[in-house]
Amino acid sequence: MPPPLLACLLLLLVSARPWSVAAEAPRPAARPRVFPLRARQVPAGALPRRPSKLRFHHNVSLTVSLAVGTPPQNVTMVLDTGSELSWLLCAPGRRANASAPRGASFRPGASRTFAAVPCGSAQCSSRDLPAPPSCDGASRQCRVSLSYADGSTSDGALATDVFAVGDAPPLRSAFGCMSSAYDSSPDGVATAGLLGMNRGTLSFVSQASTRRFSYCISDRDDAGVLLLGHSDLPFLPLNYTPMYQPALPLPYFDRVAYSVQLLGIRVGGKPLPIPASVLAPDHTGAGQTMVDSGTQFTFLLGDAYSALKAEFLRQTKPLLPAVDDPNFAFEQAFDTCFRVPEGRPPPSARLPAVSLLFKGAEMSVAGDRLLYKVPGERRGGDGVWCLTFGNADMVPLTAYVIGHHHQMNLWVEYDLERGRVGLAPVKCDVASERLGLML
Repeated sequence: MPPPLLACLLLLLVSARPWSVAAEAPRPAARPRVFPLRARQVPAGALPRRPSKLRFHHNVSLTVSLAVGTPPQNVTMVLDTGSELSWLLCAPGRRANASAPRGASFRPGASRTFAAVPCGSAQCSSRDLPAPPSCDGASRQCRVSLSYADGSTSDGALATDVFAVGDAPPLRSAFGCMSSAYDSSPDGVATAGLLGMNRGTLSFVSQASTRRFSYCISDRDDAGVLLLGHSDLPFLPLNYTPMYQPALPLPYFDRVAYSVQLLGIRVGGKPLPIPASVLAPDHTGAGQTMVDSGTQFTFLLGDAYSALKAEFLRQTKPLLPAVDDPNFAFEQAFDTCFRVPEGRPPPSARLPAVSLLFKGAEMSVAGDRLLYKVPGERRGGDGVWCLTFGNADMVPLTAYVIGHHHQMNLWVEYDLERGRVGLAPVKCDVASERLGLML
């Protein structure tokens, strides 16, 4: 498989505004606006994670560079369809100094357009966040608190400032101006922010009134594509599956996530004997299936994971020796692991594909995307490679989560207008080239 540290360059293309329904002549289409989006390896501790996220020691995140404030300050943020509130790690003064949090990426005091959100604002009463905002009695400013997978918390002020997306008019957006310190990414460029892209009222998608966006993540150092806006492309036949939303609010159902219905799983073409009730949310809402660009790998709830593990081990027994160690689990969730002679790749082309089946669409994981080399782990002269599906019960998670590693070379569209997610296998470099010819 390719090394986990990808340097794929993705382009953001914003579609033209819809035509007016009046009798005026159609306006010419606006030129696409572009900026780079990259896959970058980020160590544990570099980015906070909600409790529903696993913090990987070798996590790969999709990062985008934006300009925030007036005059604009360049910041790097993780594109996360599984989170709502965008946040930046803020330095306290006008200039970076020794008292600033390590990795701070934004100086609010240096921006003329920065404004704290007061307690009485509608934004401070949002109910979509995991923890409701609170009010600072002394300053009367709105405060936000986020919980992370290791049990720590991060507090900050809810604020607004202008975000520049390419050469589009600056957008005033609410975000968390966080005061906690986090590590910078290993290449020396601070990744100290997150761009929340779920369906919540405070997400960047909602505040920008974006009703459709899509992306293609490359598995190589080739250009991929991220589109904000409509992406009706004649060379890209998408298969759509409806977003799932229960009729009534349920305590463990994330209603602002991109949730779809998982109907079945196949390994090497063989359907797994998993009851439909195991793949569907229960009466509490636990067990939904979320498409999440902010998580690297994919997680299945315990019963489904056990069925996948048993069948994958059975079909790969002639190809790879399994790691015979019941106490070993990479990152405490990946325990379907194999021994591969050091310096050799696993026989990826001969491994059985794993297909996730949805109503109207499916996602097939094959080849290099099936196994991940555990850094520094050895068994004699062998390296250790683990299946890139984890056991959600061991994290623990209460949902199925489809990570971005399994979205490589797959066009993924989030259509909020029609309440659906579109999927189409495609080589991202080819898609990027064809888009370039159309523009």
